[in-house]
Amino acid sequence: MENNIYVYIFIMAAVTYAIRVIPLAFIRKEIKNNFIRSFLYYVPYVTLAVMTFPAIINDTQSPLAGALALVVGIATAWCGLSLFHVACCCCAVVFVAELIIVP
Repeated sequence: MENNIYVYIFIMAAVTYAIRVIPLAFIRKEIKNNFIRSFLYYVPYVTLAVMTFPAIINDTQSPLAGALALVVGIATAWCGLSLFHVACCCCAVVFVAELIIVP
């Protein structure tokens, strides 16, 4: 079978559309189940974490620099700093750590 990019694009669009339309079509009333509500509340955070944490470690020249940035990011976020400040602190930690660790 020949690879047809338009078939792949159509399948991707149909799946993406179905994921958004099916809940709207079949769930008409408010969800009262606490388990499902908490599950739906945390899905975006878990998805972001699953995509972000491996990149923190693997996208630096040294995995140690990424791990240090992760620890600093968690600490600065825990202290209540904004996302911009957390990102700046993590970038600074990676920059300094790679200057020291990587020759």
